Amino acid sequence: MNRQAEAEYEWLETGSDLLNRMLAAIAEARESIRLEMFIVHADATAEQFREALVQASRRGVRVQVLVDALGSMALPEAFWASLRASGGEFQWFNPLNMNLYSIRDHRKLLACDDRLAFVGGVNIANEYQGDGVKSGWCDLGLLVRGPLVADLCAAFDEIFSHADFQHSPFARLRKSSRQKVVAAPEAQLLLGGPSRNNPIKLAVRRDLKHARSVRIICAYFLPPWRIRRELSRAARRGSRVQLILPGKSDVPISRLAGQSFYRRLLMAGVEIYEYQPQILHAKMFLFDDIVYAGSANLDPRALDINYELMLRIWHPALSRRGAEIFERILANSRRIDLETWRKGRTLLGRFKSRMAYLLLARLDPMVAAWQWRWWGGGKDRY
Repeated sequence: MNRQAEAEYEWLETGSDLLNRMLAAIAEARESIRLEMFIVHADATAEQFREALVQASRRGVRVQVLVDALGSMALPEAFWASLRASGGEFQWFNPLNMNLYSIRDHRKLLACDDRLAFVGGVNIANEYQGDGVKSGWCDLGLLVRGPLVADLCAAFDEIFSHADFQHSPFARLRKSSRQKVVAAPEAQLLLGGPSRNNPIKLAVRRDLKHARSVRIICAYFLPPWRIRRELSRAARRGSRVQLILPGKSDVPISRLAGQSFYRRLLMAGVEIYEYQPQILHAKMFLFDDIVYAGSANLDPRALDINYELMLRIWHPALSRRGAEIFERILANSRRIDLETWRKGRTLLGRFKSRMAYLLLARLDPMVAAWQWRWWGGGKDRY
């Protein structure tokens, strides 16, 4: 692909929009399809995707599918039999074992014919079908054309070739992709993995230092203290900082843990809203004219443990459209008031939040670090 080609981006504003456009792209593909998912459920949506992939393979398209073994642990191996029979390739990422179960691939990516790609928070499952208000989880995606597509394909190829964690060259994957930033015109591909110096975390911190406007939609909010500090500092210096977080969550313990930060952030002037109609699963960060889109949340799993990908794009028009989407989601959210929050917090509620925080922000990363050091060969890197 010509590295000077003009990049094109398009927000896909609901789970249904993203899934339908992905299916259409698979149907139109003529050379290659790369699909990487954290969760695939054995339901009608997944069967649609499997059939589209089988048909693509039968017409001569090279089809490669990578699915995380823990995220999709309920999905039977036989689900992919027809794809393999048609000539398609399927792999589990990090097949389940007790030694390295904490290290997961949370990325969501579809790339077709090296010309267009989709990233976002949507997995392949029925719950993502809908508008996020009347039905289905609230989620977002981004369609990408241009130089970054080749980089996304290369990122897939690298992790696909070592997905079983059995290859001795896996050390090279850790060195090359864990702390990798791939530059493109006015954009970056941020590839994160098990590391304290995760490029997604570092980029977010840098951008927060100077942002005049901060808008964040995040499904799982448990940021490290340096990011919490930058959010508070931004609000105190007069920047408007708005967070849309889940009022309903598929992981209630994560919501509980994140609420342990509300009081201090509110006192600093950060505006916190909780989305009401459906489960919030979207991830979008807007820092002035800089847009982040992809798979990562602001929590220890995304910023220290999981394999994740985010696009960081300087694009005023994309940011403006993102801001419009933010306002639409904000209209269905309830603002958290500091005094009301203080008065409504019981001793039991504070205790539950603290225990949830210790489990997700302390114990889970500690277990993952131990597994990576002793079983993943990353003693000098985690």
